Amino acid sequence: MDPVTDTTMSLEVSGLAYAYPDGHQALFGVDLSVARGERVALLGPNGAGKTTLVLHLNGILTAGAGSVTVAGLPVGKRHLAEIRRRVGIVFQDPDDQLFMPTVREDVAFGPAAAGMRGAELEACVKGALERVGMAEYAERPPHHLSFGQRRRVAVATVLAMEPEILVLDEPSSNLDPASRRELADILRGLDITVLMVTHDLPYALELCPRSVILSGGVIVADGRTQELLSDDAVMRAHRLELPFGFDPGSVRVET
Repeated sequence: MDPVTDTTMSLEVSGLAYAYPDGHQALFGVDLSVARGERVALLGPNGAGKTTLVLHLNGILTAGAGSVTVAGLPVGKRHLAEIRRRVGIVFQDPDDQLFMPTVREDVAFGPAAAGMRGAELEACVKGALERVGMAEYAERPPHHLSFGQRRRVAVATVLAMEPEILVLDEPSSNLDPASRRELADILRGLDITVLMVTHDLPYALELCPRSVILSGGVIVADGRTQELLSDDAVMRAHRLELPFGFDPGSVRVET
């Protein structure tokens, strides 16, 4: 029998360990639970295992030990198609995600591949583009858009699949200040679970009430973002640095 879908937890990772074929051990037993609707930042130095963890969430990698479940469904071959619909990953470079002649066709690609057609498909595409403020660009070629606009379209391609979890890899990288703010406003308005992998610590503080720090293949800290970023010992131990003069304790954080 299939497991009963959990109505409160979007993600549960238990004892997750993974070694690459060359023998490099990337994860050493990760435990992580994320409630439905939470926005959580995944922080840590380069080489900490963040990408390896993310690639387990939709079955690109499979656990050497431990387990991953998304809304109660175990990540594995049996549920792979559904898991990949439920876990949408927005890559750091939107050009890795956009490959169709027009914005509309890019956003329609996933739902159409899943069997959606006609008016239902058009409504889905329109709705996803409206959520990211890009509906008026539906017929534009993606390569005619700015980098920030392409990133918003990449988010729309994932939202069109109505995922359980939106995973964002360095969402603020290469964005100008206005595009950075616009994306933050969009993400705050989404009624969806968000896991944000980032080195942009002020952006994590702005968007994610909770952060977890992954270092050396294990989670070394899990708590309120403002408190973690204010802990000098934790920050130094795991090679995390705030911009010069930035005081996380002075920021009013909205939850």
